[in-house]
Amino acid sequence: MAPRGYGCAMPKVYAFDGLVPVIDPAAYVHEDAILIGDIIVGPDCYIGPAASLRGDFGRLVIERGVNVQDTCVMHGFPGAETVIEEDGHIGHGAVIHGCRVGRNALVGRNAVVMDEAVIGEAAIVAALSFVRAGFEVPARHLAVGSPARVVRELTDDDVAWKSKATAEYQRLAKRSLELIIRPSR
Repeated sequence: MAPRGYGCAMPKVYAFDGLVPVIDPAAYVHEDAILIGDIIVGPDCYIGPAASLRGDFGRLVIERGVNVQDTCVMHGFPGAETVIEEDGHIGHGAVIHGCRVGRNALVGRNAVVMDEAVIGEAAIVAALSFVRAGFEVPARHLAVGSPARVVRELTDDDVAWKSKATAEYQRLAKRSLELIIRPSR
């Protein structure tokens, strides 16, 4: 019998150079996601279909309650950790590369965050934005554009909106562990 929450199929998990991804049992990783090498997925996380996480250069750390949605790419810079802190929210198709995404921050759909960039706590990177290497988005600020620039401070309503969306994905992780079953052929 397959482990709880994985229906008939397990996610695609591969060792690299002796390092095997570690997935907390309270995390949901879709069977069509790919995880390679030095990766840690914390509890209450949601990793969506076709997400590609490659821990072949540096460690990827996905802390409690993070969601990495469909078709996201997460990859490291040699010798460095790529981290998404607790309650981080990574929108569909985003690319996270060798950077740090702060606690309760959001990276919008199809945005790109490059090496050594830092997205501050409860900050938002707008959809389709490009955050260049080494750029910092301060806590509770909005960054927009290509290249991204900081345009304003976030309101309490903005942060509450983001937190509500992340909570939905945390509920989805729990529901997916219980309800997703791959039909037999």
